[in-house]
Amino acid sequence: MTSPETLLATLTPLLAAESRAEAAAAGIEPGDLEQAVWLRLLERLSADGAPERPADWLRRAVRAEARRARRTSGRERPYHDGETRPEAYGPGPEGSALTAERRRTLRAAVTRTPGRCPRLLNAMLDPTDPTYREIAGTLGISQGSLGPMRSRCLGCLRRMLAAEVPASGRRGRVRGTDR
Repeated sequence: MTSPETLLATLTPLLAAESRAEAAAAGIEPGDLEQAVWLRLLERLSADGAPERPADWLRRAVRAEARRARRTSGRERPYHDGETRPEAYGPGPEGSALTAERRRTLRAAVTRTPGRCPRLLNAMLDPTDPTYREIAGTLGISQGSLGPMRSRCLGCLRRMLAAEVPASGRRGRVRGTDR
């Protein structure tokens, strides 16, 4: 039986290469893909033990995670319509006020997110546009953990804002009526 340290040392270069090869087509960062596969391997080790043929298992796991990422990104759509995009507000004081209000709403929602999400989201909203390495250093977490954490935090923020922002459609019309 292979020790976890040996397994880790053996699979690390293969996982890095496979992740780089699959990540672009999946539309995600190679580090995020690596992180997801490592998590899957840890789950596998705790449940069933080491895979019989680790290299083959790893290749299949990378491809499965890449497929999952493609399916997820295919379903995600930005939430905006013509009335809520800042460029739709136009120049002038009204547009500036509406843009500022959107920013205040977003910042307020960010502060209400759970755990380490407020710090992460504030770092990502920083106007200096820091890199993942800089954000990870500031937060004191590994760079590989940043992608999955960002995804969870953005999902939480999206759910919070969806509950606060009315659905797009005709305003003033009650569904199910002809008026």
